[in-house]
Amino acid sequence: MFTTFVGMAPGAAESSAPASPEAPQPPKPRPKRSQVARACDWCRVHRIKCDNHLPCSNCQKRRGQCSQGAIEVRTLPHAYRKIERLENRVRELELELEHERLGSKGASIGLNTPLTTPPSMASCGGSGPESTGGTFGPPSDHGNPERKRLEGIHIRATRSQQETWYGPSSLFYFIRRVNTFLNTSLRQARPINHMLPDSTNKLYDGPNQNSGKDQSHRSFPTPGGFSVTQGDYLTPTQEEYFIGLFWQSYHTSIPVLDEVAFKEHYQSLWTTSGRERKPSALVDIVIALCVQYGVALQPGSGQGGGSAEILKLDSHDATIAGRWHFQRCQSLLTSELENPTVFTLQCHILSTVYLCSGAFPNMSDSTCTLAVRTAFMLGLHVDPPPEMPQREREMRKRLWWTLFVLDSKISMKLGRPFLIDQADTTCGVPGDDREIATASGTILAPLGEDVTWLTFNIHNVRLFQTARTAYTAFYKKQLETPSVSSDQMSEEDEGKIIESHAEYLAPYVERMEDWVKNVPSAIKTKRQDNGIPFSTDCTALDIEQFASLWLQRQRLLLELMYHNLCINLFRPFIRFSPPSMPTPGADRLAAECAGHAIQLTRIMHQVLSSTSILTGWHEAFQWQWNAVMSLIGFVIAYPHDAATPAARSAIDLTSSVFEIFGKSLASAASATAISRDLSAQADMLTRMPSNEQQELMQKVEESPLTVGSWGTSGDETLVSSTNPTAVQTPTNAWSYDDGMSAAAPMHHMLAESMDMAFPMDAQDFQMFPWLNMSGDPAIQWAYYQQQV
Repeated sequence: MFTTFVGMAPGAAESSAPASPEAPQPPKPRPKRSQVARACDWCRVHRIKCDNHLPCSNCQKRRGQCSQGAIEVRTLPHAYRKIERLENRVRELELELEHERLGSKGASIGLNTPLTTPPSMASCGGSGPESTGGTFGPPSDHGNPERKRLEGIHIRATRSQQETWYGPSSLFYFIRRVNTFLNTSLRQARPINHMLPDSTNKLYDGPNQNSGKDQSHRSFPTPGGFSVTQGDYLTPTQEEYFIGLFWQSYHTSIPVLDEVAFKEHYQSLWTTSGRERKPSALVDIVIALCVQYGVALQPGSGQGGGSAEILKLDSHDATIAGRWHFQRCQSLLTSELENPTVFTLQCHILSTVYLCSGAFPNMSDSTCTLAVRTAFMLGLHVDPPPEMPQREREMRKRLWWTLFVLDSKISMKLGRPFLIDQADTTCGVPGDDREIATASGTILAPLGEDVTWLTFNIHNVRLFQTARTAYTAFYKKQLETPSVSSDQMSEEDEGKIIESHAEYLAPYVERMEDWVKNVPSAIKTKRQDNGIPFSTDCTALDIEQFASLWLQRQRLLLELMYHNLCINLFRPFIRFSPPSMPTPGADRLAAECAGHAIQLTRIMHQVLSSTSILTGWHEAFQWQWNAVMSLIGFVIAYPHDAATPAARSAIDLTSSVFEIFGKSLASAASATAISRDLSAQADMLTRMPSNEQQELMQKVEESPLTVGSWGTSGDETLVSSTNPTAVQTPTNAWSYDDGMSAAAPMHHMLAESMDMAFPMDAQDFQMFPWLNMSGDPAIQWAYYQQQV
């Protein structure tokens, strides 16, 4: 037997000995593979693994250009967005190149004002200022600087001897459109001045000599160049009465004063004898504002007697009442221009309100500009420091945001750039809880639902923020529209542009509706028949009988301002030469404009005829004038729309509203005559057959309006500079034997015919001074039958 031996190396026995049992080790996790969504071009071509580095590791090693991270178009919407970005970039580069070529001339083009939109969009608004920055940069016009023109209208407004510029959102711009269409349609030559209410008074009218009652008192210079003695001002008793009106009127809607601090300041002005107080610009402007408001409350103010005689008014127009105190306030403010205080800012704000209520748009705009600069000097645009007392912090916030509302209101109304840039503002919105309301210096009962007398101010600010955002977006969209001449744009393209603007505005309209939903019910005026507040359902108001006057006024002012802003926002969609293709979105917004104007008119008539809540509130007259002119334009542009009968009825209702305003406003009578005249012409167009109306609109469209025709230069041949109301009839206009031209108002022409009660034959028919109605006796007779 053979035995096999296996040789073992030293130490093998130890190593081969059985080891002690150990727990099995888990397998190590496999490193996660680096994945990339898409390899770069070089790695993909060479089929090499790429990574997420930028540039990738392979391209770093070869020191080549890596395409990793580059945006590549994969979908059609993505391609559209990229094309749009590239086109915008090309426009920017063209604009920069154009400015470099123009040199100094390019700076004049870059004005902080809107530029001309296409002729097709002239009826759908123009350009306007930007809410965030107050201005827009000039858009490119495909490298053609000659086509860049300022949009708007130059006109001599009421009380103005010089032409001033108003933007496309202003009522003056819309009146020009209405006037141009009527002149073309009815073959007349009426100047635009005949569509503006008359005002025979001027703010700085004064006596030729000083009052002789008290020459011993100190005299104060005025901006008019004459001196006014102390005897021309109110007595201490009268001052106390009018200052008392302030706390129940303007104070609760414009909370810029601390009631306790003001009363302490007023008491400190009186001397020991109590016969004469020290000069104070703040007290003077408060008195001037309340005299302007309070004169309209007195019986007989519209006839030049009563309070007008007591307060030394040489006119029956209450809008210029208190002008002596206003002028002295402005004179005293000149010494504070270098070292302004909070009192200085309060004077500027209240002066702006006084001028706005007195229908001085340019002066109110200038004064508001001075107020904004003063606020910046005082640092009110930044949040107050925390170490400042809460009462003072809240007052500074209220001052700033009240100024924001004034700036927004005036700029949107006149179509001019905003003064306040929201991007530069860090000041927070003031509070309105009970603690803050109690510390404000005015003690008024809370209204429930955590609503105080300061809540109105908060929601008023939010309303203007929302409206200003919509306003800016709409007019910025107009600026971004490519400038195409009318001969290069088809009616279909024009309709598409108008409809796209209506769709673009739709989300901002929803924001306005959301604002309405957030308004507390405590500051809403209820409606009868289950109507909805702030709506256009034309239901009557259910005015709370035992509510405080200041609360009733707050409710009405908030709703009326909402309707007024909606009218201005939707009015550009009222078009007098509609495109051939349907534009349901734009037509709906035009009808919305008419709906808000109808509702505003109904509210004004009910409140003025049954209450005294808005008596003396002169700005309400301007809202009503804005509404009636918008309604007249709607009726003319849409004679067969479903909303036209209601709009026509509201125009007739306006006469009653103006009649009530006429008790204290001299311009109300002329406003009534103008509205009746224009509504009569609108009725003439409504009776025309549809084919004739389309022919008239086509004529207007075939003659696109240039910038020159929108200015008053076209009116200079019609209106004499020495006598604005004297019309020089052109050679092709129809004139009359009595010297009256076709531009004369209709209500004057028909005054004589209304006295005739006998039937007319052909000879009598020719005796009437008819307007130029194309020489058609049928149209003339239909018009006469309507008037009688």
